[in-house]
Amino acid sequence: MPSPESGKNAPPPLPEPLRVPVADSHTHLDMQSGTVAEGLAKAASVGVTTVVQVGCDVKGSRWAAETAAAYDAVHATVALHPNEAPRIVHGDPAGWSRQGAREPGGDAALDEALAEIDRLAALPHVKGVGETGLDSFRTGPEGKAAQEYSFRAHIEIAKRHGKALVIHDRDAHADVLRILQEEGAPERTVFHCFSGDTAMAEVCARAGYFMSFAGNVTFKNAQPLRDALAVAPLGLVLVETDAPFLTPAPYRGRPNAPYLVPVTVRAMAAVKGVEEDALAAAVGANTARVFDY
Repeated sequence: MPSPESGKNAPPPLPEPLRVPVADSHTHLDMQSGTVAEGLAKAASVGVTTVVQVGCDVKGSRWAAETAAAYDAVHATVALHPNEAPRIVHGDPAGWSRQGAREPGGDAALDEALAEIDRLAALPHVKGVGETGLDSFRTGPEGKAAQEYSFRAHIEIAKRHGKALVIHDRDAHADVLRILQEEGAPERTVFHCFSGDTAMAEVCARAGYFMSFAGNVTFKNAQPLRDALAVAPLGLVLVETDAPFLTPAPYRGRPNAPYLVPVTVRAMAAVKGVEEDALAAAVGANTARVFDY
């Protein structure tokens, strides 16, 4: 019987270290194997010296904040994931309008969860609010109103605390852009795991939104994503793992972790037609600017 550390379950090998250090702008250490210290050491050994730990629910957001307080190399973001809000209201759209506006008798549990995210967002080692946004892939029409209400609340929280907004946008480009315009986007807004085309990248560039690219930019079927990266201004580009998901080629399907950022950095540099060091320097500076560290 094969070892769990062999074949498709084996962690990919360490890539060649980057000469210019970078940050993993979006990761989930709480979903990865090994200890936080081990993961950070492995990442630092290849030039990934900073990670942004992203919360997806109240428990995970508390963990992110605690971990950032304990490790200098970790910064936290806190939020209810777009698919979390409909779960909190048990998929029941009662009390929510079609436009996502609050109606009398809205869900008290969701408001309580948002109040905890608000409290956590005030902490100095919490650098962003996210991942929030909209997901029309996993949440159906019945959950749309709760999702929109939650997204609008997160935007307000980010602006009030002066923190970056980290957006999860899956099959919802137009609605995400509409709500950002209606609410007024925070000064620093990031589209995590950017999934748009060149037209979307141009819209984001005009608005000054940052675009964070993950390992899926290396996938064979991702030419539209590479085309979007090609037109994205270098000053608005970040790199991330979204680990343990979206492991870059040629390791797709195996566990992802921050130490694999160099694989994606090199692929991005090739797409942008710039030297590896220049791409790394840009994304490193951009990430520090977005998350204010």
